[in-house]
Amino acid sequence: MVISSDENKSNAVMPRNCQGGGRNAGQNRRTLSVINQNLVQGRPYPCVVNKRALASDKHEICEKKQADLGHRPITRRFAAKIAGSQQQSHAEKPKSSKSNVFGKAIAVDDEHKTPADQPVPMTLEQTEPIHGDPHEMEEVEMEDIDGEGVLDIDGCDANNALAVVEYIEDLHSYYRKIECIGCVSPTYMEDQADLNERMRAILVDWLIEVHDKFDLMQETLFLTINLIDRFLAKQNVVRKKLQLVGLVAMLLACKYEEVSVPVVSDLIHISDKAYSRKELLQMEKLMLNTLQYNMSLPTAYVFMRRFLKAAQANKKLEMAAFFLVELSLVDYGMLKFPPSLVAAAAVYTAQCTVSGFKHWNKTCEWHTNYSEDQLSECAKMMVGLHQKAGTGKLTGAHRKYCSAKFSFTAKCEPACFLLENNQS
Repeated sequence: MVISSDENKSNAVMPRNCQGGGRNAGQNRRTLSVINQNLVQGRPYPCVVNKRALASDKHEICEKKQADLGHRPITRRFAAKIAGSQQQSHAEKPKSSKSNVFGKAIAVDDEHKTPADQPVPMTLEQTEPIHGDPHEMEEVEMEDIDGEGVLDIDGCDANNALAVVEYIEDLHSYYRKIECIGCVSPTYMEDQADLNERMRAILVDWLIEVHDKFDLMQETLFLTINLIDRFLAKQNVVRKKLQLVGLVAMLLACKYEEVSVPVVSDLIHISDKAYSRKELLQMEKLMLNTLQYNMSLPTAYVFMRRFLKAAQANKKLEMAAFFLVELSLVDYGMLKFPPSLVAAAAVYTAQCTVSGFKHWNKTCEWHTNYSEDQLSECAKMMVGLHQKAGTGKLTGAHRKYCSAKFSFTAKCEPACFLLENNQS
């Protein structure tokens, strides 16, 4: 049998089960095209996550608002404060607390916004105990009332793999052993020929505002200050490079902690273009080499999370503790205390501030390894910082915690009775 060339071609191209089905094939193609259109024009895939805007997007917003507003850039305030600290004179206080930390002016008034308009503040993991058996709950409460037992603060996380209940005690025991590596001499500023304690305080106060405006994670701020102190303790820095040290320390901390890292151009912008890209990258290399790339050291934040859980902290207590510990970051005198002691003292002072009386139970003492007497000196210094937080020129932390975003925590009354008991 002889097959024509046209018939041979058609049989070679189409399978036997599809021969004679040209019409159905066309319908299938049309159906697939409709499905493709639905996939393209339909709703986004449910697993897609909308990430928050990067700092470069905020940079564009700041430039648009700068055309309408004329506030004095905070970078110039930073330079004025540094110059004033050298001459031991006070520079003029900014007329408005609404200055933009990005070197331009923005219209922000947190105090007049409703809580619904504010971004949700970062919170720690849930610390309230969750018990499936009501009888078990009653037993724990009786132990706490008697003051003889210690609460099992990890029992509620037994089924949470991320809580690593099996290793958490060993982890914090290791943190306590190596925290001294990240500590610096409380007198290291004496070796700096061109810097003083006041300049460091100005830098840290400014970085607290920058950290808040960039909406970075809490642990990033603590690591930033740790890197600055460790670097300045080993390297002499001239006054005009101090702000560059702070910017590079924040960049390194962001690379270590954050998912979205600010780009170099953003950091140059918030410094009012005082430094070039080349200078910033050179300082980054110098800082890493000086610190020998050692970034994995526990800060006060690591201990704060654990100690707040031991204190069964609610949102109000948590905010008060972080307000006090951020005030401590600015004060050079707090460097004489290890991070774990600063964290425990912040929780203890916050408990006294919120409750109005001394409160330090067996559970807190057990998990922090600090008694109330051991925390006394540091706690009194924190009360003193709280008393003068809204005065003077270094009010970055106070303004931050006076906003609705942080539940107006800074407006609470300090625990002055801790000082009165010392005087008596």
